Amino acid sequence: MADPKDKSPMTPAIRMLKANKVEYVEHHYDYIERGGTGSITNALGFDEHMVIKTLIFETDAKKPFVVLMHGDCSVSTKNMARHLGVKSVAPCDPSVAEHFSGYHCGGTSPFGTRRKMPIYIEKTILDLPKIVINGGHRGFVVEIDTKDLVRVLDPIPVEVANKD
Repeated sequence: MADPKDKSPMTPAIRMLKANKVEYVEHHYDYIERGGTGSITNALGFDEHMVIKTLIFETDAKKPFVVLMHGDCSVSTKNMARHLGVKSVAPCDPSVAEHFSGYHCGGTSPFGTRRKMPIYIEKTILDLPKIVINGGHRGFVVEIDTKDLVRVLDPIPVEVANKD
């Protein structure tokens, strides 16, 4: 009998991937609160550099946007603000991020967000043939071709990574 936690959730992200005919491989793991991408790599054995975080930020004018970043890196807020031509940027408060994305923190996907937001991607992610990214539910990631992410989301490349 199948483990109920391995039942694939039908999230807005999965609906969007299916609608855009994106091939993906589902992976389930035991979600750990504040475990980050390290918990995914420990559970599933992926290189943390190919596990992509979906981060919701906002400008000093409270305009939300998405940053896709390597799991083993963080976002330089100074460089991101400079790129956007704003005074400052900061991660959204979790409740604000959930409002904009429609996902619970720890389960945020760039696919199928509640509100359309600009999506920025760390440029070096584009060099990876495949990535692992959240499928819209805690404990659920999908492995996809990077080309499909670009085709569906058309993210804006930036160079804002800090190596953790």
